[in-house]
Amino acid sequence: MTALLNWRSLLTIAALLIVVATIFYSRYLARQLAEDERRKVEIWAEAHRYIAEAGPDDNITFATLATTSQHSIPVIETDERDSITNFMNIDSSELQERFREFRRTEPILTLTSDPSKFNKYYYGESRLLKEVRYYPLVQLVIVALFTLLTLTAINARHRAQQNQLWAGLAKETAHQLGTPVSALHGWVEMLRESHADPRMVNEMEKDVKRLKLVSDRFSKIGSTPKLEDRDIVQAVSGVMDYVKKRATEKVIFRLDADPGQIIAPISDPLFDWVVENILRNALDAMEGRGEIQVRIRQQTAGVIIDITDTGKGMTAAQAGRVFNPGFTTKKRGWGLGLTLSRRIIEEYHKGSLAVRWSEPGKGSSFRISIPS
Repeated sequence: MTALLNWRSLLTIAALLIVVATIFYSRYLARQLAEDERRKVEIWAEAHRYIAEAGPDDNITFATLATTSQHSIPVIETDERDSITNFMNIDSSELQERFREFRRTEPILTLTSDPSKFNKYYYGESRLLKEVRYYPLVQLVIVALFTLLTLTAINARHRAQQNQLWAGLAKETAHQLGTPVSALHGWVEMLRESHADPRMVNEMEKDVKRLKLVSDRFSKIGSTPKLEDRDIVQAVSGVMDYVKKRATEKVIFRLDADPGQIIAPISDPLFDWVVENILRNALDAMEGRGEIQVRIRQQTAGVIIDITDTGKGMTAAQAGRVFNPGFTTKKRGWGLGLTLSRRIIEEYHKGSLAVRWSEPGKGSSFRISIPS
């Protein structure tokens, strides 16, 4: 992760240096071009004056060449009263608009033989000068897009590596659990045959089945699960009953659902895992006392499941990081439960898992949305 941040920092710094250097150099070129264009307009205006005052024997060849070789700079000629007398490199339909624009800059003056009369030459920037001025912006966009694409590719690769790591870890965990779970099944059968206390044997069998379910959940991480239509109320109710047996009597569980069945395609073991994980987090946050309410609603787009507790809650900063790998508010744990839960809902069930609200001292509420 540190190496990734270093690459990001170096890439960002390099992009900024390129843009800053380009901006300064483009400004330098723009100033040089602006000075060069003003000199060209001055020569053009002086050539016009010379032609207008030339006698029959004066050679106007170079002056004529100067007036006909200028094809890029827009120029407007006026008299001393600012009445337009001539223009070039400007469309006639835009003349008045361009004239108002050019009058914001200082004109070039040329005196005539009559001191009371003179000409003014207003001019604007050529297309080349405008391109030089806007070039840094174009380059900035290109560099920003290039940087964004590069960082996106790096993030995608990093996430793919993380996903492969988690999937491998989950499958290895399932593999390691397989042997002792099978052995425990055998011991339960031996206890039953030895006429041990039936209640004790039944409870042990339930826990062994639970271990098998956990193993099955881990084995499905990294592979595409099979979704089947199931009653969401029944699924959530079953998980609540399991968690309730492992909570104190001071924790109240409430289930509020729309009447009738609410059907949606889910993967039983993975969906149950998500609900169980959120309920267990709620229990930990309440520290043995409080209320957990689950509301299930059928909507047009799908099913909404809100799980709300009256625990210690989270700050806005904590709520924003709660799905990040490794983040946890507990003293123990790896901080992967909610991360995997969101992945299960988003990638496998095409839904969403988010913090609906959370407030320190009042509790938290998580929302699961899945299409029906």
